[in-house]
Amino acid sequence: MSAAQTHTSKYDIVIVGAGFAGLYALYRFRNEGYRVKVIEAGNGVGGTWFWNRYPGARCDVESMQYSYSFSDEVQQEWSWSERYAPQGEILEYVNFVADKFDLKKDIQFNTRVNTAVFDEAAGLWEIGCETGETFVAKYCLMATGCLSVPMSPKLDGIERFKGELYRTSSWPDKPVSFEGKRVGLIGTGSSGIQATPRLAAAADHLYVFQRTPNYSIPAHNHELDDDYQHDWKSHYPERRALAKQTRNNTLNAAGEGPGEGLSWDEREAVFEERWQFGGLGFMYGFTDMTSSKVVNDHASDFVRRKIDQIVKDPETAAKLKPMHYPIGAKRICVDTDYYKTFNRENVTLLDVKADPIETVTEAGVKLASGEIEVDILILATGFDAMTGALTRINPVGRGGQTLTERWEDGPKTYLGMAIDGFPNMFIVTGPGSPSVFTNMVTSVEQNVDWVADCMNRLETEGVQTIEATTEAVDDWTVKVGELAENTLLTGLGSNSWYVGANIEGKPKVFMAYLGGAATYSDICKSVADDGYAGFRLVSPADA
Repeated sequence: MSAAQTHTSKYDIVIVGAGFAGLYALYRFRNEGYRVKVIEAGNGVGGTWFWNRYPGARCDVESMQYSYSFSDEVQQEWSWSERYAPQGEILEYVNFVADKFDLKKDIQFNTRVNTAVFDEAAGLWEIGCETGETFVAKYCLMATGCLSVPMSPKLDGIERFKGELYRTSSWPDKPVSFEGKRVGLIGTGSSGIQATPRLAAAADHLYVFQRTPNYSIPAHNHELDDDYQHDWKSHYPERRALAKQTRNNTLNAAGEGPGEGLSWDEREAVFEERWQFGGLGFMYGFTDMTSSKVVNDHASDFVRRKIDQIVKDPETAAKLKPMHYPIGAKRICVDTDYYKTFNRENVTLLDVKADPIETVTEAGVKLASGEIEVDILILATGFDAMTGALTRINPVGRGGQTLTERWEDGPKTYLGMAIDGFPNMFIVTGPGSPSVFTNMVTSVEQNVDWVADCMNRLETEGVQTIEATTEAVDDWTVKVGELAENTLLTGLGSNSWYVGANIEGKPKVFMAYLGGAATYSDICKSVADDGYAGFRLVSPADA
């Protein structure tokens, strides 16, 4: 091993990950005067938007809102082309921000973190990398993302396949040709739903292997004209402030009241209006969409009836309709012509719950009913969500306790940002935060700002370590669980990645805080204002 590979570098804070969270954290901490290093496994910035380059990859939050708010200069200079930005454009935007603030000089690319150990005697974190390098810092910030570790499906014989094999979660950065090819797509979550129309348009034939059908709302995507963007840019401060007062940090015309007291016709009219407008706002038509079975049943049935109207073949339509879980219990999808794609003659939908996959062969996929030969096989099989990146690193805290040991019964955090037994380590939008139920970009900013303000205070007061108390962690975890239990998102929907059910052996725990982004932000502020209640602060004199 070379000298460079065994080199140890010291910083005030080491940040793991160079997606939206890592970049903003670098900007904020560097501006505060800290010595900062970001470590990134990929060879470029962007996080999920760096890796997920598959055909049709697109954001499901409107472009004018899925963007940084910390710099009005960036808000004014950057122009988006579409209502929902495609992956390539988001990646260009992230690079634009990184270059504008000269962030890349403090990022080490092509370096995967594989250990993080807290040295109790020194009060420092030692971050080890696969290169053999070690980075030492007082603070460690995990900006590893909620959907960054792909799930490895158990597909017997996958190593035998002689054709081209791709994953949506690690798509090659060079174009893939589907012309004249038979393509098999395994998975109909958000990635599969986005990819299906694009693959169908390019391939000779597309076979979609579906285990569980999903609810999907049309995006009604379109180009953004100059007047629309000018209006947004002229009122960004007011709109950002209003968004922070909502449940999901997004202006999506949330309904002001419950739907249960309305007539069927009144609710139907609201659902129709929101379906025609498109996007995730469909789920915010009423305040009781995920708590009232009456309202949720109506919304679920509404989408099923839309599928019947769009898909011409009744048998195919029946396969596409989610029947056994409430809308919202799995991540709702936003699409462009997904259901319509199944009217094409070159598209075949295969229900692998009724006709299971037995093995992958050299030539394709063998179902119980027979073999489907394909030239290209694409895996869109999801992620080890919320916790996967953290448990893969498996930090070691006080007394040699590992994170997987602390989380043996499921993830437990305080505010989604701190864990007892792991001093001076913070997580951005971790389990126990609103995270995936919000506009992730502005949620990232809120978390990073809170941590930065916390660090500034600690440094001013000469605090050596800050650590969540076990009582605070346990109380917060109970609160997160109780909020989830009061909705329809558990129970029948408990087979979603929201509870880790897609990963064998992973404890089934609802991982997101459902109290809303605005309430969460208020709680975080009150914790700080109360001298960081729920944390143990240790100065050198106390140690």
